[in-house]
Amino acid sequence: MNEPLDEGSVGRDPILLFQRWFAEAQNEKIIFPEAMTLATVDAEGHPAARMVLLKSVDDRGFVFFTNYRSAKGREMESHPHVALVVHWDVLQRQVRIRGPVTRIAQEESDAYFATRPRASQLSAHASPQSEFVRDRKELDAAYRRIEEQFQGKPVPRPPHWGGLLVAPVSIEFWKGRIGRLHDRILFERSPEADWTIRRLAP
Repeated sequence: MNEPLDEGSVGRDPILLFQRWFAEAQNEKIIFPEAMTLATVDAEGHPAARMVLLKSVDDRGFVFFTNYRSAKGREMESHPHVALVVHWDVLQRQVRIRGPVTRIAQEESDAYFATRPRASQLSAHASPQSEFVRDRKELDAAYRRIEEQFQGKPVPRPPHWGGLLVAPVSIEFWKGRIGRLHDRILFERSPEADWTIRRLAP
Protein backbone atom coordinates (compact mmCIF):
# COMPACT_ATOMS: atom_id res chain seq x y z
CA MET A 1 0.00 0.00 0.00
CA ASN A 2 2.99 2.31 0.44
CA GLU A 3 4.37 1.75 -3.05
CA PRO A 4 4.76 4.88 -5.19
CA LEU A 5 2.53 5.46 -8.18
CA ASP A 6 4.19 4.66 -11.49
CA GLU A 7 2.77 5.12 -14.98
CA GLY A 8 4.00 1.69 -15.97
CA SER A 9 2.39 -0.20 -13.09
CA VAL A 10 -1.00 1.47 -12.50
CA GLY A 11 -2.65 -0.51 -15.29
CA ARG A 12 -4.85 0.78 -18.08
CA ASP A 13 -8.18 0.89 -16.22
CA PRO A 14 -8.59 3.54 -13.48
CA ILE A 15 -11.80 1.92 -12.22
CA LEU A 16 -9.89 -1.24 -11.33
CA LEU A 17 -7.22 0.83 -9.59
CA PHE A 18 -9.85 2.76 -7.63
CA GLN A 19 -11.58 -0.46 -6.60
CA ARG A 20 -8.27 -1.82 -5.29
CA TRP A 21 -7.52 1.38 -3.35
CA PHE A 22 -11.07 1.44 -1.97
CA ALA A 23 -10.80 -2.17 -0.78
CA GLU A 24 -7.50 -1.39 0.93
CA ALA A 25 -9.05 1.66 2.63
CA GLN A 26 -11.91 -0.52 3.89
CA ASN A 27 -9.43 -3.08 5.22
CA GLU A 28 -7.64 -0.32 7.16
CA LYS A 29 -10.79 0.20 9.26
CA ILE A 30 -10.94 3.87 8.27
CA ILE A 31 -14.13 5.53 9.52
CA PHE A 32 -16.38 6.04 6.50
CA PRO A 33 -13.85 5.14 3.78
CA GLU A 34 -16.76 5.71 1.37
CA ALA A 35 -17.06 9.41 2.29
CA MET A 36 -16.38 11.74 -0.62
CA THR A 37 -16.74 15.42 -1.39
CA LEU A 38 -19.28 16.27 -4.08
CA ALA A 39 -18.79 19.64 -5.79
CA THR A 40 -21.52 21.26 -7.86
CA VAL A 41 -22.41 24.73 -9.16
CA ASP A 42 -25.77 26.48 -8.88
CA ALA A 43 -27.73 28.30 -11.57
CA GLU A 44 -25.57 31.41 -11.08
CA GLY A 45 -22.33 29.44 -11.32
CA HIS A 46 -21.59 29.60 -7.59
CA PRO A 47 -19.76 26.48 -6.35
CA ALA A 48 -20.93 24.33 -3.46
CA ALA A 49 -19.40 21.24 -1.84
CA ARG A 50 -20.57 18.69 0.71
CA MET A 51 -19.87 15.13 1.81
CA VAL A 52 -21.82 12.21 0.35
CA LEU A 53 -21.30 8.44 0.58
CA LEU A 54 -20.09 6.33 -2.31
CA LYS A 55 -22.38 3.29 -2.54
CA SER A 56 -20.98 1.47 -5.55
CA VAL A 57 -18.39 1.77 -8.30
CA ASP A 58 -18.31 -0.26 -11.49
CA ASP A 59 -17.54 0.13 -15.18
CA ARG A 60 -20.27 2.79 -15.46
CA GLY A 61 -18.76 5.01 -12.76
CA PHE A 62 -19.52 6.13 -9.21
CA VAL A 63 -22.98 5.89 -7.58
CA PHE A 64 -24.37 7.77 -4.59
CA PHE A 65 -27.90 8.51 -3.37
CA THR A 66 -29.71 11.69 -2.39
CA ASN A 67 -32.93 13.69 -2.39
CA TYR A 68 -33.39 14.96 -5.95
CA ARG A 69 -35.16 18.06 -4.58
CA SER A 70 -32.24 19.02 -2.31
CA ALA A 71 -29.93 21.90 -3.15
CA LYS A 72 -27.38 19.55 -4.68
CA GLY A 73 -30.13 17.71 -6.55
CA ARG A 74 -31.36 20.95 -8.11
CA GLU A 75 -27.83 22.04 -8.92
CA MET A 76 -27.06 18.78 -10.69
CA GLU A 77 -30.32 19.04 -12.60
CA SER A 78 -29.37 22.45 -14.00
CA HIS A 79 -25.63 21.78 -14.36
CA PRO A 80 -25.11 18.02 -14.75
CA HIS A 81 -21.33 18.02 -14.39
CA VAL A 82 -19.69 17.43 -11.01
CA ALA A 83 -16.42 16.74 -9.26
CA LEU A 84 -15.76 14.17 -6.53
CA VAL A 85 -12.84 13.91 -4.11
CA VAL A 86 -12.03 10.88 -1.98
CA HIS A 87 -9.25 11.30 0.59
CA TRP A 88 -7.77 8.58 2.80
CA ASP A 89 -5.34 10.43 5.03
CA VAL A 90 -4.07 7.31 6.81
CA LEU A 91 -2.95 5.87 3.48
CA GLN A 92 -1.74 9.21 2.08
CA ARG A 93 -4.01 8.70 -0.91
CA GLN A 94 -6.50 10.90 -2.73
CA VAL A 95 -8.63 10.44 -5.84
CA ARG A 96 -10.24 13.25 -7.84
CA ILE A 97 -13.03 12.47 -10.31
CA ARG A 98 -14.83 14.66 -12.85
CA GLY A 99 -17.71 13.81 -15.15
CA PRO A 100 -21.36 14.16 -16.10
CA VAL A 101 -24.00 12.99 -13.61
CA THR A 102 -27.29 11.25 -14.41
CA ARG A 103 -29.99 9.44 -12.45
CA ILE A 104 -29.76 5.67 -12.27
CA ALA A 105 -32.70 3.40 -13.12
CA GLN A 106 -35.64 3.52 -10.71
CA GLU A 107 -35.36 -0.24 -10.17
CA GLU A 108 -31.79 0.16 -8.97
CA SER A 109 -32.81 2.95 -6.59
CA ASP A 110 -35.69 0.81 -5.31
CA ALA A 111 -33.35 -2.10 -4.63
CA TYR A 112 -30.92 0.01 -2.63
CA PHE A 113 -33.67 1.86 -0.73
CA ALA A 114 -35.06 -1.49 0.46
CA THR A 115 -31.73 -2.24 2.16
CA ARG A 116 -31.66 0.98 4.20
CA PRO A 117 -32.54 1.02 7.92
CA ARG A 118 -36.23 1.76 8.44
CA ALA A 119 -35.46 5.03 10.24
CA SER A 120 -33.50 6.21 7.22
CA GLN A 121 -36.35 5.21 4.92
CA LEU A 122 -38.80 7.23 7.01
CA SER A 123 -36.44 10.22 7.09
CA ALA A 124 -36.28 10.24 3.29
CA HIS A 125 -40.05 10.91 3.31
CA ALA A 126 -40.11 13.28 6.27
CA SER A 127 -37.22 15.63 5.54
CA PRO A 128 -37.63 18.43 2.97
CA GLN A 129 -33.89 18.40 2.49
CA SER A 130 -32.22 21.82 2.16
CA GLU A 131 -35.49 23.69 2.82
CA PHE A 132 -35.95 26.01 5.80
CA VAL A 133 -37.85 24.59 8.79
CA ARG A 134 -39.00 26.58 11.81
CA ASP A 135 -37.28 24.39 14.38
CA ARG A 136 -36.45 20.80 15.32
CA LYS A 137 -40.01 20.24 16.57
CA GLU A 138 -41.37 20.73 13.06
CA LEU A 139 -38.96 18.13 11.68
CA ASP A 140 -39.69 15.63 14.47
CA ALA A 141 -43.44 16.09 13.96
CA ALA A 142 -43.08 15.38 10.23
CA TYR A 143 -41.15 12.22 11.05
CA ARG A 144 -43.83 11.02 13.48
CA ARG A 145 -46.55 11.58 10.85
CA ILE A 146 -44.64 9.46 8.34
CA GLU A 147 -43.95 6.83 10.99
CA GLU A 148 -47.68 6.57 11.70
CA GLN A 149 -48.55 6.52 8.00
CA PHE A 150 -46.39 3.47 7.35
CA GLN A 151 -46.84 1.72 10.68
CA GLY A 152 -46.83 -2.02 10.12
CA LYS A 153 -46.15 -1.58 6.39
CA PRO A 154 -43.04 -1.50 4.18
CA VAL A 155 -41.75 2.00 3.46
CA PRO A 156 -41.66 2.65 -0.31
CA ARG A 157 -38.96 4.77 -1.90
CA PRO A 158 -40.21 8.33 -2.37
CA PRO A 159 -40.07 9.34 -6.04
CA HIS A 160 -37.89 12.35 -5.21
CA TRP A 161 -35.14 10.19 -3.71
CA GLY A 162 -32.71 7.98 -5.60
CA GLY A 163 -29.32 7.27 -7.04
CA LEU A 164 -27.00 9.29 -9.22
CA LEU A 165 -24.18 8.07 -11.43
CA VAL A 166 -21.02 10.04 -12.15
CA ALA A 167 -19.52 8.74 -15.40
CA PRO A 168 -15.86 9.79 -15.14
CA VAL A 169 -14.09 11.66 -17.92
CA SER A 170 -11.00 12.08 -15.73
CA ILE A 171 -9.68 10.35 -12.62
CA GLU A 172 -6.57 11.57 -10.83
CA PHE A 173 -4.75 9.40 -8.31
CA TRP A 174 -2.54 11.12 -5.72
CA LYS A 175 -0.03 9.40 -3.44
CA GLY A 176 1.84 11.32 -0.74
CA ARG A 177 5.63 11.18 -0.85
CA ILE A 178 8.38 12.54 1.40
CA GLY A 179 9.43 16.14 0.72
CA ARG A 180 6.09 16.91 -0.94
CA LEU A 181 7.23 15.44 -4.25
CA HIS A 182 3.97 13.55 -4.38
CA ASP A 183 2.90 11.20 -7.16
CA ARG A 184 -0.03 12.31 -9.33
CA ILE A 185 -1.26 10.12 -12.17
CA LEU A 186 -4.09 11.42 -14.36
CA PHE A 187 -6.37 9.18 -16.43
CA GLU A 188 -8.40 11.00 -19.09
CA ARG A 189 -11.03 9.37 -21.27
CA SER A 190 -10.53 9.86 -25.00
CA PRO A 191 -13.33 10.19 -27.58
CA GLU A 192 -12.75 6.50 -28.38
CA ALA A 193 -13.55 5.69 -24.70
CA ASP A 194 -9.95 4.64 -24.06
CA TRP A 195 -7.91 6.10 -21.20
CA THR A 196 -4.77 8.20 -21.63
CA ILE A 197 -2.32 8.21 -18.71
CA ARG A 198 -0.07 11.14 -17.79
CA ARG A 199 1.94 12.23 -14.78
CA LEU A 200 1.29 15.62 -13.15
CA ALA A 201 3.78 17.64 -11.14
CA PRO A 202 2.82 17.74 -7.43
